[in-house]
Amino acid sequence: MISKSMEIRIPAGLDPSTIALFIQTASQYDSRVYVQSENKRVNAKSLMGMMSLGLPKGASLTIVAEGSDEDEAIEEIEKYLNNEK
Repeated sequence: MISKSMEIRIPAGLDPSTIALFIQTASQYDSRVYVQSENKRVNAKSLMGMMSLGLPKGASLTIVAEGSDEDEAIEEIEKYLNNEK
């Protein structure tokens, strides 16, 4: 299991359209992936869970991944949140 703190640099933050792309990115991997923000932890592959966070641009969060491709999952999610994809 690995975790990494990140900042959302997507101009719209995590709104419904960017959440859908975030979930697509996380869902490419077999690893379990979670998003932690403050005292909430949600499944990164869950639309309702992700929407419950309401994270704007500049918000800090921690991505936690556990599984055979956890490193790749963290790397691609970080690229997405940095607005590099």
